[in-house]
Amino acid sequence: MRKKLRTGHLVFVLLFWIGLASATPGFTSGKHRADSAYDDLVNLFEAWRDFEKPPLRNGAPDYTRAAMSQKQQGLKSFQARLAAIDTSGWSIARQVDYYLVRAEMNGLDFNIRVLKPWERDPAFYTSVFTSQSDTPAHEGPTHHALVELWTYTFPLSKADESKLAGELKTIPPLLKQARTNLTGNARELWIGGTFNLRNQARDLTDLGDKTVETGPAFKQALRKAGEATRSFVSWLESQAASKSGPSGIGKENYTWQLRNVHLVPLSWQQEVDLLKRELARAHTSLRLEEQRNRKVPPLQAISSPEEYQRRSNESVTKLMAFLKDKEILPIRSFMDPALRARIGEFVPEEKRSFFLTAIHFEPNTLYTHFYHWWDLARMREMPNASPIRRKALLYNIWDNRAEGLATAFEEMMMHAGLYDDNPHAREIVWIMLAQRAARGLGTLYAHANMFSMKQARDFQVKWTPRGWMRKDLDLLGFEQLLYMRQPGYGSSYVTGKYLIDRLFAECSNQLGDAFNLSKVFEEMNAAGVIPVSLIRWQLTGHDDEIRDLMNDK
Repeated sequence: MRKKLRTGHLVFVLLFWIGLASATPGFTSGKHRADSAYDDLVNLFEAWRDFEKPPLRNGAPDYTRAAMSQKQQGLKSFQARLAAIDTSGWSIARQVDYYLVRAEMNGLDFNIRVLKPWERDPAFYTSVFTSQSDTPAHEGPTHHALVELWTYTFPLSKADESKLAGELKTIPPLLKQARTNLTGNARELWIGGTFNLRNQARDLTDLGDKTVETGPAFKQALRKAGEATRSFVSWLESQAASKSGPSGIGKENYTWQLRNVHLVPLSWQQEVDLLKRELARAHTSLRLEEQRNRKVPPLQAISSPEEYQRRSNESVTKLMAFLKDKEILPIRSFMDPALRARIGEFVPEEKRSFFLTAIHFEPNTLYTHFYHWWDLARMREMPNASPIRRKALLYNIWDNRAEGLATAFEEMMMHAGLYDDNPHAREIVWIMLAQRAARGLGTLYAHANMFSMKQARDFQVKWTPRGWMRKDLDLLGFEQLLYMRQPGYGSSYVTGKYLIDRLFAECSNQLGDAFNLSKVFEEMNAAGVIPVSLIRWQLTGHDDEIRDLMNDK
């Protein structure tokens, strides 16, 4: 992102270094050593990913206390091997890769020492997922033997029937093991996790309705998975009364994970201050928009399935044309179909969640957040040059980039003029920001054990404008449980947006008249779905945040 040298200067510099290379003993060998050291990092990364997966115990991943104790000891060896790698002479991009591996190792360390989802969080043992996440991996801690039903097409082929039956067979031994592993006392995690397992029981029943033509082996695996899940739910319910402890991890632990795993250069208190500011800005901006638009006819919500399909597809067409015409993003062939595949369907008003309410008034207010699906398509269609960035980072380390950019893009497109012909839509953008700031503050207070999860939910409802976040919405409980399970995620929408805004400001300041919005987006996308602090370093050359984070204890 830094300004390019003029051609004459570039030729001079190249000739200088060519001469230096031929005249300086060891120059080539130094480059070779750097390349060899980077190869060592890639090899270590591959070995690390294999190590991070637990061994099997009775056909299911092993999260017993003995297994996790062994994992903790083995982690120390991997951390020592990483620390021994000499990064001298590495490019910034390769150094970024080094710190990504370090962050993942810190993530396992944090999970073993503090979060302990296999001990504290019944939802960790959820296996069945019926829909794809819009982020690089599932939000929140998950075990290593998931059943991704959304990847299957029904009716099942014989090969898929056999494969899915094998996956379902892991559920009974895993849930049997969970009864021994779950020794934690986090009451609200316990209650919330029980709800998740009830949903799994329902999903397995629904799966039976879709697979009536399968063979006896599949039906037996499905029956045993359903019985094990229902029995586990009963056990969780029987244990609930004995659980009385807090679920939050505390301010100090929260800050440690934020800075050492997610590489966010903020503390718990700094996030609180930022989200308070954004909540106030959202509410004030909403009132100003309402005043501005007071004489404009109000928005009319979509009222039929036919209208929904028409307006949704028109909105995708409008958004893609806007991005191209305004030269905001380089348009790739996968972008239009990635959006159209996710437009959803009409939902009656009484059944609409917060985000469905928004989309039924103005689809593009949410489709701009669907930057997520472009990220996933890019990862699939344009694999990153770095072998370390091609796969989803572990432990949700990608959250501040993925959720931050999706949230930032909503407001960016509003300011760029996407709703100039529909000014009331601007109000929805501010409502969504207010909701995200409110829910993030709620979860920050909950992790500090200043709020119960009920108080966090009530806070989110109170500070979301127009009553769009109601107490009866399943979304409300889902969000606050997820953000309790995964510290830092609830705030990442707003803190990540702040870091993205700051990155664009620095690029603008550094490039001056040479600043090009489309090129900045392209370079940021090419860097991968990684922490914004590392993208900042790669794009601007500024490493002050990383140096500060590396000195954190």
